[in-house]
Amino acid sequence: MARKAMLIDESKCTACRGCQVACKQWNELTGWEYSKTVNTGSYENPPRLTPQTWTRIKFTEYDSRQGFRWLFLKEGCMHCGEAACVDVCPTKALKKQADGRVTVEPDLCNGCGYCSQFCPFGIPKLEVASVITGQAKASKCTFCQDRTDNGLSPSCVKTCPAQALFWGDRDKMIAAGKKRVETLKTRGFAAVNLYGEEVVGGLGRLYVLIEKPETYGLPADPQYPAMAMMWQNVIQPLGKIAIGGTVLGTFVAWLIIRRNIKMEEVE
Repeated sequence: MARKAMLIDESKCTACRGCQVACKQWNELTGWEYSKTVNTGSYENPPRLTPQTWTRIKFTEYDSRQGFRWLFLKEGCMHCGEAACVDVCPTKALKKQADGRVTVEPDLCNGCGYCSQFCPFGIPKLEVASVITGQAKASKCTFCQDRTDNGLSPSCVKTCPAQALFWGDRDKMIAAGKKRVETLKTRGFAAVNLYGEEVVGGLGRLYVLIEKPETYGLPADPQYPAMAMMWQNVIQPLGKIAIGGTVLGTFVAWLIIRRNIKMEEVE
């Protein structure tokens, strides 16, 4: 199956935030963040991704040689080709689909938070149901799994009035992104670039940026966390062995106690 991707042309984005509204409506992301927010002195609203906000437009004030400029970035899950969140998830709640999408099954999530800790972009968020018990669920963009499973585009792509969002085979999205980069270069955007083609196994969320990634707050060279590999191949297996040893020890102790009881009955 061909890998899918979203192409986001930030040179066209007007920050209308129609994508944010469409995401909330389609995925029924209701909660306190839906109606309540905090004014932090910026046009950003809400101020960060949350369990009820899977995509948002980030505002960056940039003083370029051409003068002051707003830079807009559509934040959300990158659907990495090498998805550390999937690799470290102990319950397999996060899954890598055949077309490259990284999805979440909330019923399997135990709220451990490893996905948030190991994500190079810090995307997955935990919705804490109980501080006392630690009960929580991971939450993030799934590229509107119910829509894309049925051949439709994600809701944010469908609703974008500026036509800054595109969805399709990743190879085609890369080709379209590179073509757009070349067009913008002829218009004087010297720093324009396509972000996400190769980093972290290739991202499922590709960006046409008119400035360097760092200017938008994106890591220039994100890496698959080395600890994630150790966690998957060393720490988790050792933990299972330790748990197995504890269970086995308990069982052996029970057999010994049971035998002693029987011997006392014989005596």
